[in-house]
Amino acid sequence: MTLLANLPRNVDALALVACAALTATTLIFIFFIEPDAADSAPHRSHLDQLLERRDTIYDNLRDLKFEYRTGKFAEQDYEQMKQTLEAEAALVLAEIETVTGNEARLPRRDPNMRSTA
Repeated sequence: MTLLANLPRNVDALALVACAALTATTLIFIFFIEPDAADSAPHRSHLDQLLERRDTIYDNLRDLKFEYRTGKFAEQDYEQMKQTLEAEAALVLAEIETVTGNEARLPRRDPNMRSTA
């Protein structure tokens, strides 16, 4: 019975302690915890992503050529993977030129000239 009689006083004291703890925790978090450097790092632009993708494709082509020379791939498999990577590289390069505004202007072929191929 004495526990029920002291309940309102205990609730007030408990609420006061909880508020003080919450205030202290908030102040510690704001002033003493250092933010992660990645939080303030600038986000990568679309061009940065494309350049990284281009470099990855070039690395993959170089690795593919090395592994072919060491005998890990048959010639047909090597050619197929090489063509796939080269096509992907061409798409990425075209998109890089579109993003940067440096679209390659190829001269038109003269229809009167014959192909030497």
